[in-house]
Amino acid sequence: MRILIGLLGSLITVLSLSSLNAQTLEPDGGNIRAGTLPVSWDSGGPKCMELPEWQVHEYNPGLYIMRQSGCTDYEQPFVFLLFGSTRALLLDTGSRRGNIAPELKLIVHRWLQRNHRASVPLVLVHSHAHSDHTAGDAELQALNDPAIPITYVAPTVAANKAFYGIANWPQDPGSVDLGNRVVDALAIPGHEPSAVALYDRQTAILFTGDNVYPGRLFIQDLSEYEKSNRRMLEFTKDKPVAHILGNHVGRTRTPYIGYPMGTIYQPDAHELQLSRGVLLEIEEGLQGMHGKPQRIYYRDFTLWPLSDPAVLKQMDATIEQTQKEQLEHMWDQNQH
Repeated sequence: MRILIGLLGSLITVLSLSSLNAQTLEPDGGNIRAGTLPVSWDSGGPKCMELPEWQVHEYNPGLYIMRQSGCTDYEQPFVFLLFGSTRALLLDTGSRRGNIAPELKLIVHRWLQRNHRASVPLVLVHSHAHSDHTAGDAELQALNDPAIPITYVAPTVAANKAFYGIANWPQDPGSVDLGNRVVDALAIPGHEPSAVALYDRQTAILFTGDNVYPGRLFIQDLSEYEKSNRRMLEFTKDKPVAHILGNHVGRTRTPYIGYPMGTIYQPDAHELQLSRGVLLEIEEGLQGMHGKPQRIYYRDFTLWPLSDPAVLKQMDATIEQTQKEQLEHMWDQNQH
């Protein structure tokens, strides 16, 4: 009995230290640069005539979050712009019909004016290669602005390895220094082969692309997705995580209830941010599958393996029907 009690005591100590290591020892967050997130985001209505193509939110003076309007594309992806002292980084370029160049140019020039700068180099990187996160690539590559010289990093494994200095993909981490701002990179295939999560040391935000967000987590490769989630858990176990920010919102504020795929107007959308605890929930769900793909519902997300062609066909039909209903009333959805 004494031996058992001793083992339990040791286990509790280990777990306590593990929990402590994932937090900051400073009561006010130490060197973490704080920021704010909006209570709600614009989506695709109720009147599309009144909405801009992009909603821009200043998390803090060095991080800007852009959300594409559902009136332009139901995917409504988020795009993230981080500024260091020597260069800036844009994570993703939005979906089709986004028209991102004018909005990005406006933000950068306002930042330059605020910081009494004439120019800032900008690096375009991607969370993954799907078109709803890369559609603005050509538009931004063609941006001819001397104040914003652009370096383009293609959404491929080879390009990500080279840019972030990842020697052994996907096991090893990489990083990029924006000037007094280091951003760590983790390979997270599973949703898409070239997917990368970024951890911003300055704000303690983990950007997880389409691997983790409040909505349907579509899994192409179950084994790789599980390894990627463990990689994020392991990487963050001794680091503070202020927020996990993914690239979409597909859930409502009501637990377990999501919007139908293709929905452009989401007046009761879930908040964007999640906590590190969601990675533990994902781990639990994946282990419970025992390698056999199955759909598992959680409060804020659904694990959604894409192994059945019939499911893909059903998803396409849902998107088509939902889009038909909403686009017919996109100018006055509050009346329907």
